[in-house]
Amino acid sequence: MSDFVLFERRDSIVTLTLNAPETRNALSSPAEWEALVDACERIQADLSVKAVILTGAGSAFCAGGNVKDFRDKRGLARGGGLDIRENYRSGIQRIPLAFHRLDVPTIAAVNGPAIGAGCDLACMADIRIASESASFAESFVRLGIIPGDGGAWLLQRVVGYSKAAEMSFTGDRLDAAQALEAGLVSRVVAPDVLLDAAMALAERIAAQPGHALRMTKRLMREAQTLRLESLLELSAAYQALAHGSADHEAAVAAFLDRPKG
Repeated sequence: MSDFVLFERRDSIVTLTLNAPETRNALSSPAEWEALVDACERIQADLSVKAVILTGAGSAFCAGGNVKDFRDKRGLARGGGLDIRENYRSGIQRIPLAFHRLDVPTIAAVNGPAIGAGCDLACMADIRIASESASFAESFVRLGIIPGDGGAWLLQRVVGYSKAAEMSFTGDRLDAAQALEAGLVSRVVAPDVLLDAAMALAERIAAQPGHALRMTKRLMREAQTLRLESLLELSAAYQALAHGSADHEAAVAAFLDRPKG
């Protein structure tokens, strides 16, 4: 695993930590993009993983891209128009696709600023918990560019079209309290208990049967784009698999054996 992404496991819970505090965990190089994609693929392939926590080292969650690269025409900004298009497609855009394919429930523990691509990265998680020192900005427009990593798709699915449009058209930053009000995060906690809160939630998730977690998440992802009829067909197929599992039979037996009253 890359030094940029620390991969730590406790029982069935994996914690991924962006580990470049000197750059505020910016996503600016192919090695960094590859590290996140590799982590997602590793987790997806390991059916014993039931929950993931994503956080950042140091004072920031993720500062987005490296603005100096834009000035110097490096990295994503290297080359002409067709080159830049391909830089995005074969580079940073692989991250939202990897997270979208990830069937394991994911919690973003946002410890500090999540700016630009960092805000979009937080939106790739299923659940977001924020430290009181966290902030969020869909700030691409302030640099004269657009959300090139999927933010136009991601953000509105989290906060709704109107708020996503406001954030995207102004580039304004939301503090943790404003993010909570907007529904961008589900709770705000003190900085020193952020990871404990994320781990406690991950443990509650990981206490559930793994196959049911993965299929439930996949249904929720597919429901964002499927017609109701198609979603119901997929639900029936998944339910047939779930009903035949040993975990389901054990859970039903435990439920029926509970003391009455």
